[in-house]
Order: sequence, then structure tokens, then C-alpha cells
Amino acid sequence: MQWLPDGWCPRVVVIDIDGTITDGKKHLSTEAVQAVRRLEEAGIPVVLATGNVRPVTYGLWRFLGLSAPMCCENGGVLWHPSWEKPVLRAKADEAKEAASWLATQVEGVDAQGIATNRWRESEWCLFPNEPLEAIMAAVKNSQWSHLSVVRTGFAIHLMEPHLSKGEGLQFLFNRMGWSPEDALCVGDAPNDLPMFEYLRWSVAVGGAFPVVQEAADVVSPHPHGATFPPLVDSILARSEGDAR
Repeated sequence: MQWLPDGWCPRVVVIDIDGTITDGKKHLSTEAVQAVRRLEEAGIPVVLATGNVRPVTYGLWRFLGLSAPMCCENGGVLWHPSWEKPVLRAKADEAKEAASWLATQVEGVDAQGIATNRWRESEWCLFPNEPLEAIMAAVKNSQWSHLSVVRTGFAIHLMEPHLSKGEGLQFLFNRMGWSPEDALCVGDAPNDLPMFEYLRWSVAVGGAFPVVQEAADVVSPHPHGATFPPLVDSILARSEGDAR
């Protein structure tokens, strides 16, 4: 299959984590790890763009041997270890208050949410199997109606409306002096759609949400992390051809 458009090769690759470089059980895919390391070794920086928190993202960044800044919490937290401090584009206070209120209004909502909330800096996450429609309806008619409610395979995210992977990556790309026209991204869930819109080329892994597959430039025939070996082969073959 053709992974890339004719005559084009990415200079930056942006990847989601959960559901993208994991397998069907949400365990880290060793195939994806090996492929991502090949990109870095070839001088193509890899950006982790995730709904996950900074400590988790940094741990993965460190052990993958990456070099680029990280886009965490759906663009709410941008960070690189060399920076004096992280860029926080929102605070979690309102989202946390909304979660506490929801627990009094919608049966089955646990206000404490998922375990990584203890490190969350810009949003708040409920468990992914909680009643999404009831949560959305309650938020819509509350003082927190301005908040976005987004379900991924990882959680239900309560966040300020300006937060998205697309907005976060725009800030990050501007800071790094990169062009979105030079970037490819890979994802699986609805919170990946803003980065699909912002960046030049998008790949949906096999097993991605239907709405994500519809929005992608390419849909992988391989499930989740198994997408990466053939995709990276194609990128490196194109990159080596351009260098000759």
C-alpha cells in the first residue's frame, strides 16, 4: 500500500500513545518501539502527542530515547526536559469541580476519576465506561457548559474548550520553528482529530475509531502498534531516496 503522498517525506513524526503505539490490550507494542527508535536514529524527531500526563509521557520519552518536546494532556501541557518549566495552557481546577458536581447529578460517575488524575495539570479525566451522553447533557446545562467533554479509549476528558492536540502542537511547532506541512501524525481516537487537521499527513492505525478512520489520509491495515514497522520502512526509504 502507499503510506505517503507522491514526492513527500515527513521531517517530523507526531504519534499518539494509548491505542496507537500499544497493542489491542493497551500494552506497549515492541514492534512500535523498535520502529520509532529507527526514526530517531535516522534524524527524524518523534513528538509524543497524548492525553496522558507529563510524568507518564516523560517516562516513555526517556526510554524510547526521543529528542523532541512532548504534547501532553491534549495540548494542555507542553514540555521538554531542557526547558526551564512546562508550558501550561490551562488549569485543572474547573474540570475537577465539574467532575465533583457531576458525581451528584449522574449515577455512576466517580469524581476521583482515573489514577493519573493525581498528576493531571490542565484537565480532569473520568473513567471511559461512564455514561457519556448523560455526562454531556448535564455539563451542557450547567455552569461548566463551556468545558469540552471528549471520550477516548483511555478516559472521558473534561477540559477547557481551547485545549486540543492541534492547538498544543501549533504552539509547539511555532516554538521549534517547524512547519506543519513537514509533519506526519498517527492516531486512533477522536482527540487525535485536531492534529489530523493541523498537520500535513495523517495515518489512522487499524482498530481506530470509525470517525478517525474517515478523517485520516491513510488507514493502516495493521492493528494499533503493528502499523509502525511498514510505515517507518516507507518513511525511511523515501528519506534515503531524497538524500541521494
